[in-house]
Amino acid sequence: MLGAHLLLATVGHAATPLSVAELRQTYATLVEQRLSVPDPEAWRYGRMMETALRENGARPEPQFVLLVDCAPSVQAMFVYLRLSDQEARLVGASPVSTGRPGAYEHFATPPGVFEHTLRDPDFRAEGTKNAQGVRGYGKAGMRVFDFGWVVTPRGWGDGRPGAMRLQVHATDPDLLEGRLGTACSKGCIRIPSGANVFLDRHGVLDADYERALREGHAVWQLRSDRLTTPWSGRYLVVVDSAKPERPVWAAFRTRVRSLRPR
Repeated sequence: MLGAHLLLATVGHAATPLSVAELRQTYATLVEQRLSVPDPEAWRYGRMMETALRENGARPEPQFVLLVDCAPSVQAMFVYLRLSDQEARLVGASPVSTGRPGAYEHFATPPGVFEHTLRDPDFRAEGTKNAQGVRGYGKAGMRVFDFGWVVTPRGWGDGRPGAMRLQVHATDPDLLEGRLGTACSKGCIRIPSGANVFLDRHGVLDADYERALREGHAVWQLRSDRLTTPWSGRYLVVVDSAKPERPVWAAFRTRVRSLRPR
């Protein structure tokens, strides 16, 4: 059982054993917006993730993987610990918002496997507001995970493929976080602020960043209080389950507030 596995996590020079159960508890503590995914569904999503990784040529090494279902009826993220190509366990799941075509500069979030590397460096939100009073990247200090330029259908005009910058980031905690669970972004993947902190603190997508740090490079994007493990990953996997109706476990209650120009 995965719960028996111990993850040796380090903060600075200290070492603390973490079980997967403790990782799940940490996720539950940090993330207010969570989804309770039934075990059979967690297994099915794990197999979908594995198929996508295998087809992309990813090595079956133990690592964290971030999976997103962009189906309009689901809109969910799943943090997995992939122990092998036959074993992956769910750590936590939350509602997200992916692309909503239909308006200018709105793209469909593309399915696929995307590698998180230093070729497209991350940055941190400044917490500033736009003309509508919206903090698009969330509170100051939130990590913006950058996956570079991707080609995906435009959500306006003739719908021809266009270039979009794919990012995973938090969103305005007052005006937009309550809309998570619905497709309402311009193509990026919006996640809860607590999930952003979990990914950031536990190096879920930071394998390339940790490698650079070990090689003596300055990597300012990493948190000083990060809790690193040997399972730092690099893959974002986006799938479309094409579920025709919203599953009961994905029916997260949103808090929708109107956006009025200020």
